[in-house]
Amino acid sequence: MSLSPLTALSPLDGRYHAKVERLRDWFSEAALIRFRVKVEIEWLLALAAEPAIRELPAFSPTAVQALRGLAQRFGPEDAAAVKAIEARTNHDVKAIEYWLRERLCGQPEAQRALGFIHFACTSEDINNLAYGLMLQGARREVLLPLLGRLEEALVALAHRLADQPMLARTHGQPASPTTLGKEMANVAYRLRRARRRLEAVMLTGKMNGAVGNYNAHRVAYPDFDWEGFAQRFVESLGLAFNPYTIQIEPHDAMAELFDALAAANTVCIDLDRDLWGYISLGYFKQRAKPEEVGSSTMPHKVNPIDFENSEGNLGLANALLRHFSEKLPVSRWQRDLTDSTVLRNVGVALGHSLLGYEALLQGLEKLEANPPRIEEDLDGAWEVLAEAVQTVMRRHGLPDPYEQLKGLTRGKGTLTREALHQFIQALPLPEPEKVRLLSLTPRDYTGLAARLAREI
Repeated sequence: MSLSPLTALSPLDGRYHAKVERLRDWFSEAALIRFRVKVEIEWLLALAAEPAIRELPAFSPTAVQALRGLAQRFGPEDAAAVKAIEARTNHDVKAIEYWLRERLCGQPEAQRALGFIHFACTSEDINNLAYGLMLQGARREVLLPLLGRLEEALVALAHRLADQPMLARTHGQPASPTTLGKEMANVAYRLRRARRRLEAVMLTGKMNGAVGNYNAHRVAYPDFDWEGFAQRFVESLGLAFNPYTIQIEPHDAMAELFDALAAANTVCIDLDRDLWGYISLGYFKQRAKPEEVGSSTMPHKVNPIDFENSEGNLGLANALLRHFSEKLPVSRWQRDLTDSTVLRNVGVALGHSLLGYEALLQGLEKLEANPPRIEEDLDGAWEVLAEAVQTVMRRHGLPDPYEQLKGLTRGKGTLTREALHQFIQALPLPEPEKVRLLSLTPRDYTGLAARLAREI
């Protein structure tokens, strides 16, 4: 069976292939090979630019451009050629070294540099930097912009619905009113914080050989400052230098990144579930597309499928991300290959995250508030003003205010406006306070919600 979106085993490469296309430049097998090639070339260029490495003269500007062009123009045919070498060698990184040798053997300047390709490197020197660059780029180009769009959409909803009162629910029961905009502002603020946390994680890298001690480096050039050179090289790639490692960079920074991404996803899952509930209550309507079908048998249905899709994909992403953050920092002694297997699935977790964000954005764009339904609930919940009345009673020193309101409202079913007003009229409060409480309705009892929503 030939591979196509219809025959792919993973839905990321099947049903959703078009939606995750932008991640292929960062996490496909070809992308991993391309980034490995980039690191190998940059390491060769760095060695050549160092006067202490006398046996490797500096490259001319033309040669430097040609070498970097190998990575910049690296395409599917190049990746296939590397994979063909790997099929013979059964080693993915060594296959890149051999491919580079083949590509450079006809170039005079590069000819004398062939022995310095992959010089003093272990595979993990190349891999850790390649994955660092892949994650750095995907975070910058895909994840942060999408989370930014989500935040902007929520801020816009918060501003638009800042003054729309709604009945809050704590433990699923009627509670002090809020506004629909304030509830969107709450999530926008959480997502902003999560996005900044994700952005702040500094990814680390190492370039120190087979077990992290510069063994091969030191024996070849005993008097050279390899640690300083490695630090400058890693930092030139935009990564932070990790001076203490085993054969692998221990992935602690990656774990921080995956934890931060999972936290952002959890905020979105919480929003997905809340919006699903508000649609169920009728607080939101969804704009229907004429050609779409909600149910194969019930013609009236407009289901909250975007939020369900988002929740499902973000849950899958978090299952993987949490496994990554727990597993990747753990290695048996100086090296085992379990991290290599797991790292190949990073694109899967990010793909499901991307799908979750896109579905959530699509759902948010369809939402329309339904004020009549929202205000119907407010009009039937006069008991929520018990908090207001007992708090004013506390201010003026009346006896047992909480207990009096508890006796009036708790477990008594619906409290009518008339019953509440009768209770207020009988209180020994200053007349202005009575007037203020008697004029209060559940729609008005929203505190600073509207202002807070507008200020997000």
